[in-house]
Amino acid sequence: MRKLVYYIGASIDGYIAGPEGEYDFYPVGDADRAADYAARVNARYPETVPTALRPHVGLADAANLRFDTVLMGHGTYRQALAHGTPSPYAHLRQFVLSNSLAASPDPAVTVAAGDPLALVRDLKRQQGQDLWLCGGGRVAAALLPELDELIVKSYPVVAGAGIPVFGGRFDPTRFRVTARESFDNDVLMTWFEAVR
Repeated sequence: MRKLVYYIGASIDGYIAGPEGEYDFYPVGDADRAADYAARVNARYPETVPTALRPHVGLADAANLRFDTVLMGHGTYRQALAHGTPSPYAHLRQFVLSNSLAASPDPAVTVAAGDPLALVRDLKRQQGQDLWLCGGGRVAAALLPELDELIVKSYPVVAGAGIPVFGGRFDPTRFRVTARESFDNDVLMTWFEAVR
């Protein structure tokens, strides 16, 4: 069965973005370290690079290695729209989980209102690669019962405030560490799997 995987970057204090959706504060090191980090991460998960950026990092024709579907909240999708990109991951099947977005501005993006858990359960039963949850925190909290794996890139910075990794009610849910990798730019990547 397909897995739902939350693959996300976070600050030391657990924020995926600033209060206004800022994400440009993550330190990635000098040019050489940043390039090495990006190359290693992009080689492992090339499908997580937005379609418009793929040609610029040598991934224009890269195959989807892990995911064929992306799910995102309205706040995450709004960031793409603000950059004039109504279909940010055209190489994936795209879902925006939102009860406030009336219609999709792009036919390649499905706006899914209603119960996100029911949608994920249905998608898991379909054939294909894993499902990537790319953000936001409220959607992640709503989908916590169906999250099979977390991949967290921890950046060496304290945000102080913003959008938390999980923005929901108090609901302790156990995961176990399956792998860790550190990078020369002080980013730590940790893989977790759900304990069920």
